[in-house]
Amino acid sequence: MSLYKEIVTKAVIGKGKKYFKDNYSIDVDNTPTTILGCWVINHKFKGYKTNEKIGVSGSYDVNIWYSYDNDSKTTVVNKNISYNDLFNVRLKESADLSNDTDIIVRTLKQPSCLGININGKSITFDIEKELGVEVVGETKVKIAIEEDEEPWEDIDDELTEKDIEEIDNVTDEFIK
Repeated sequence: MSLYKEIVTKAVIGKGKKYFKDNYSIDVDNTPTTILGCWVINHKFKGYKTNEKIGVSGSYDVNIWYSYDNDSKTTVVNKNISYNDLFNVRLKESADLSNDTDIIVRTLKQPSCLGININGKSITFDIEKELGVEVVGETKVKIAIEEDEEPWEDIDDELTEKDIEEIDNVTDEFIK
């Protein structure tokens, strides 16, 4: 016959991912001739709970290298982009977003530039990213417990009568 016990432990109680594609624009001092490169760096983010949703706030820097004056000069323009995205993460049955839950955010696809265009003295660009969110909280696991204890095995030291006799005959002189 077996009994059941409950173990309370921390486990993933909700998980989800979301893809983002956003369009941005930046005004520049000189009229660009050619876009020479676009880099997205310094991506930082943090997860938080809000009501029944999970939020991720973060930021990254976009550096755009372009030429102007008929490709005779170059410069780099920088823009810091902040975001605050909400996730509807489905929680496992009977789980809730209580105070003892932790939010783990992972970037599944780092922010990167998909496309870039020149519009007069403005540069428009598309940035894509994919974020994954895990909600870690307390949950219960049921396990079966066996009542019957396994029998003890006899340990045979394999001592002979001669070994026992020698042990009994040890004197104080033997130690000196």
